[in-house]
Amino acid sequence: MSAQPVDIQVFGRSLRVNCPPEQQDALNAAAEDLNQRLQDLKVRTRVTNTEQLVFIAALNLCYELAQEKGKTRDYAANMEQRIRMLQQTIEQALVEQGHITNRQGAKFE
Repeated sequence: MSAQPVDIQVFGRSLRVNCPPEQQDALNAAAEDLNQRLQDLKVRTRVTNTEQLVFIAALNLCYELAQEKGKTRDYAANMEQRIRMLQQTIEQALVEQGHITNRQGAKFE
């Protein structure tokens, strides 16, 4: 997979970045998202300094990423707990089934 130079527009500036062809649509979508975030920040904060807006957007993105990572960790921990509970339930059922089978004198060969 070789990267190809791709031109994108972000906040009125042209950037050329290398990108694998199969990821070009995702890159364009990310550029559009960043551009929209910068436009929204400019309106909300009334900050006109592009560098300051970029830093604020980067901080917001890092915060959102940290929030999502926390949600993912919580979800994974919850799923692990549920899986352990399910395993315990299955093991207990197998033990109880083994006791029932032993009482009935059934033999498996």
